[in-house]
Amino acid sequence: MRELYRGIRSMPYRRSLLSALLAVAGAASAQSLPKPAEFYFDQDANTARAIVAVKESGDAATDKLVRLVERDPRAHEATAQLAHIAMAAGRVDLGRQLYARVLGNIDRSHGLWRSLAWNYGWDLFRAGDAEGALAQWRALVESRNITASWMPPTLALALWTLGRKDEAVQWYAAAVRSEPQLWRTPDRYAQLLPDWRDSERAALAEVQAAWAQDPPAWP
Repeated sequence: MRELYRGIRSMPYRRSLLSALLAVAGAASAQSLPKPAEFYFDQDANTARAIVAVKESGDAATDKLVRLVERDPRAHEATAQLAHIAMAAGRVDLGRQLYARVLGNIDRSHGLWRSLAWNYGWDLFRAGDAEGALAQWRALVESRNITASWMPPTLALALWTLGRKDEAVQWYAAAVRSEPQLWRTPDRYAQLLPDWRDSERAALAEVQAAWAQDPPAWP
């Protein structure tokens, strides 16, 4: 990771970083979510996916990504993958800077934006910033008229982590309404949420238990 830092620290990201951080600050200042829709069936496959610019792993991936970004500062996918690697390695500030750099150079009409926000949300959540994660996912909920199947369990997890338990149960109820055979019990979480950590699935099981105790009515 030393080479990663050395390779990117001189990049001209300051202006884009500032604009992106201002946008995030605006989102974080109003963390209320819209009420859940009745059903969530959309796959939204272009959003809920890893951003992969290179297929290598470990130091080989880092070295190749750094070279790509040095050659082309607008290599957005490479920068996003580098941001994910940095945050996964505990270089959270560096990862935030790299994500902010990409967010400052694309708008919501860009084909990468939704996946970028989804991935950044997960990296923030796993870095202990559930509030920041919710800001990213909230932007996705509000940006388009789409009811994606990933939204109810993911938002339920974030809200539960933040202590907003009633809202978490409301969002979990949307998952059950949409696919009751999948979400009524936690029995299939490993199959439904293969990329989630055990601790995340355990937290969602707490939401499910709260839902089962007092299922909210619709609407």
